[in-house]
Amino acid sequence: MTDTAPVNGATKPAFVPSHSDADLADQPIGYWSSAAGQIVVHHIRTTLAEYGLTQPQWWILNQVPGDGSARGRADVVGVLRGYLEFGDQDIEHDIDALLRRELLTQETSDGGRVLRRTAAGDDLHRRAAARQQQTRAEIHEGIDDADYVLALKVLQRMIHNVGGAARHH
Repeated sequence: MTDTAPVNGATKPAFVPSHSDADLADQPIGYWSSAAGQIVVHHIRTTLAEYGLTQPQWWILNQVPGDGSARGRADVVGVLRGYLEFGDQDIEHDIDALLRRELLTQETSDGGRVLRRTAAGDDLHRRAAARQQQTRAEIHEGIDDADYVLALKVLQRMIHNVGGAARHH
C-alpha cells in the first residue's frame, strides 16, 4: 500500500516494508509473528477497553447466546480454555465479573450452571461487536482475503513443522 489513510482523524504514513523481499526472506519468523501478535492484540484490547471489557470478557459475551437462550458455564469455560495466556481460573473470574456487572445472569438447570445475557449484556455486545468489525477492517486494511488466508496457512504450517498444535474454534 502506498497511499495514506486516516486513522482516528489523523493521516498515517504509507506502508513501506522494512526490508527488500530478498532481505525479508531471511528475517526471523519468531520476531515478526510475536511482534504482529503483540501489537494487534494490544490494539484489539484497547478498543474493547472503550466498552469496559477485557478481551476474555468479550469472548465470554460471544459464547453466550443473545437470543435469550442459555449456555452452560462449563461449556463456555471449555471452549475458551487455553485461549492465549488465559486459563480456567481466569475465565471463571471474568464470568464472575460479567455477572457482577449484570451483563450476564446465572441459574442452575439440570444440575449445571447456565449463563444468559441480560438486556444490558445484549446491548453492550451489539455495540462492541460493531466496534470489533471496525477494528478488524483497520487491521486488514490493504490485505485481501487470499493473502490473509495464505498468511494463516503459512503460520499453521510452521506450527505443524515444529510439532506444535494450535487451533481456534
